[in-house]
Amino acid sequence: MTSFLRSDRSRPVAIWLFLVALLVLAMVVVGGATRLTDSGLSITEWKPVTGALPPLSAADWLAEFALYKQIPQYSQLNAGMSLDDFKTIYWWEWSHRALGRFVGLVFGLPFVWFAIRRQLPRWLFWRLGGIFILGGLQGAVGWWMVASGLSERVSVAPERLMVHLGLAFALLGLLIWTALDAWAGAPRQIRPGRWSVYAAGMIGLIYLQILLGALVAGNDAGFVYNDWPLMNGAWIPDNYLGSTLWATLAHSQGAVQLHHRLLAYVLAVVAIVLGIAAVRSQDLPQSVRLLGVGLGSLVALQGALGVVTLMAGAPVLLGIAHQLVAALLLGVAVVFAWRVRRG
Repeated sequence: MTSFLRSDRSRPVAIWLFLVALLVLAMVVVGGATRLTDSGLSITEWKPVTGALPPLSAADWLAEFALYKQIPQYSQLNAGMSLDDFKTIYWWEWSHRALGRFVGLVFGLPFVWFAIRRQLPRWLFWRLGGIFILGGLQGAVGWWMVASGLSERVSVAPERLMVHLGLAFALLGLLIWTALDAWAGAPRQIRPGRWSVYAAGMIGLIYLQILLGALVAGNDAGFVYNDWPLMNGAWIPDNYLGSTLWATLAHSQGAVQLHHRLLAYVLAVVAIVLGIAAVRSQDLPQSVRLLGVGLGSLVALQGALGVVTLMAGAPVLLGIAHQLVAALLLGVAVVFAWRVRRG
């Protein structure tokens, strides 16, 4: 009987997973553009199968537009919008959903193929199954997010946007780590010690900053307090406090932007210290030291890009670039942590 485990590694599997990670990165970019163009509520129904087809006739377009006219975003923000303008935002949201379906196919079909042909190392099989479940959950979370903006709000709930974006970045990190594992094989030596802790802490800080950035986006907080380093001339914004603790943490424009700024400063200091320590370390290979320096440099770039994006009033292209660099930063942090752990 042929053993399920042919080898402890599979480079075809690794290449496939890197490809899926690139597609998830594209999803993050398109999702950011969808958010920045206020297109996310243009499709008011969740049809996982039949929704794969866009409107194919004039009547279909009018029917979709009629559904959009029933939600608060149209009546309160876009009343009088032309059909052509509606088509513009519709295509952004449809493209985001279509790309999500494509990512599911690109992950799911090869997963089944590799499993049937017994080309998946057993130690990776269950992890890949978990990633597949998380990917399916992401679609449901996306609709849960959209549904929050269809009845009483003119945009999606910021905390639901945070969950949706956070899950996307978690999937990106898991795919990169798993692809590296598939390429190199099961770890035979794990490097314990302080550098593993530092690298894991860096991932945690970056991920937390991404979640805070999602709250900034969900509250349109990038369109206010567009001076720096002060906020309308003050260190603490006037409207920092909300009516409750949750309202402050998740729904106050001043609070979410201030928290995002403060963690950016912490992240910048930590990244600089980490980069310097990596260069000086005698415990790390040269390639890992270079990764540490690259990670610190990317944090500096992202911080500068964040300030420019804020002071420019969060234009679409800069906003997309800011989200893209955040994804690249998380990816480099994951690679750095993986290399540190492998020794």
